[in-house]
Amino acid sequence: MKKLSVLLLAGVGFVSSCTKVPITGRNQLNLIPESTMQEMALTEYKSFLSENKTISSTTSKDAGMVQRVGNRIAKAVTTYMNQNGWGDQISGYKWEFNLVDSKEVNAWCMPGGKVVVYTGLLPITQNETALACVMGHEIAHAIARHGNERMSQGLVAQGIQIAGAVALNKNPQAQNIFSQAVGIGGPLGLMAYSRQNELEADHLGVIFMAMAGYNPQEAIPFWQRMASASGGNKPPEIVSTHPSDEKRIAKLQALMPEAMKYYKPQS
Repeated sequence: MKKLSVLLLAGVGFVSSCTKVPITGRNQLNLIPESTMQEMALTEYKSFLSENKTISSTTSKDAGMVQRVGNRIAKAVTTYMNQNGWGDQISGYKWEFNLVDSKEVNAWCMPGGKVVVYTGLLPITQNETALACVMGHEIAHAIARHGNERMSQGLVAQGIQIAGAVALNKNPQAQNIFSQAVGIGGPLGLMAYSRQNELEADHLGVIFMAMAGYNPQEAIPFWQRMASASGGNKPPEIVSTHPSDEKRIAKLQALMPEAMKYYKPQS
């Protein structure tokens, strides 16, 4: 593997750093300042919205549901992070939740809290609690800074020379790695995150949905429906970036006692 050559610019703060993931405590490598990740995310997000049809919450109950679920989870996560010394992890977050008209079974959350759900996902979620499972999972990717981690790994692997954060924004190759790192465009379950990232997002996701007052036990039947919807057309786990359906469901079942500790139904 090639080594990453990073030319430091004074005041940029573009340094190799080891951080911990909230709740799991796993150490991870983040090479890119989070402010840079959020800036790149905002640019990509605006571009995506300009090229795709969003559905207004004033005319669609589904779009209203997406915003309601997103805001509940964001509020619960923000409260938890601030109360447990993780407030810096969400510094600069400006949450947005959009429903996009597309048959793709997909959803994602960019650094900075920019969330998109595709209409093609709703026939599988079937209810608000299952939607909270998906959105909790995607928000977990952002909170755990998996995009930064994956992009850092991509920069290292390709030996890209970056002269500070400004050059990173202007480097087409780096921008392509960013798009892949945050999972834009791939169907749910086939994103660029590693199996470790996916299982960690499952872990945080069921806790986040529970914090927001959604029963985390709904995650089990949802992922069973996802497995059925795939029709078995998935590569073996050993050659996939995604955990097998069986492993994911087994892990979620093992996580339920922990997740239920956070669950307080909303009246």
